Amino acid sequence: MMDNNIDYQTLIDELRAQSAIDLIALAFVQTSQLDYVLKWQYASGNINNRYKRVVLQSGKGIAGLVYKSGKPMYIKDITDNIITDLYNYPIVVSEDLKRLVAFPIFEGQQDKVKGVILLGNRDTKTSELKDYQHVYTLFLKQISASGFNGVSW
Repeated sequence: MMDNNIDYQTLIDELRAQSAIDLIALAFVQTSQLDYVLKWQYASGNINNRYKRVVLQSGKGIAGLVYKSGKPMYIKDITDNIITDLYNYPIVVSEDLKRLVAFPIFEGQQDKVKGVILLGNRDTKTSELKDYQHVYTLFLKQISASGFNGVSW
């Protein structure tokens, strides 16, 4: 569950303003009837608000895959790498992303994923993996006092 003492929207707005990243989005785990789902709750640089309607099951979509595996996902060029069924990746389609990385956010020292941060660009030339890793590191520093942490690449 997310920490209510952190202003996530301001944090991701500031991180995006300091980088060449087009979109930063945060999805957090929520309990559903019999399972857990992930919802994109915060976004900076979004071109529309469709992300708010996306609900992902564990293992589905980018956030669901990162949540289930607990490992980052890097896609250097969507047109070359992405699974052919873009329907299962609604944030990629709705935000017109071409390059992205998604990192898990862990709670405390546990290995339990509580959320996912997505960093993306609408072209394949702007940001490299090291740029995404740098922003992720800055994000983790800001939230570390709250008991959240991340994963090393």
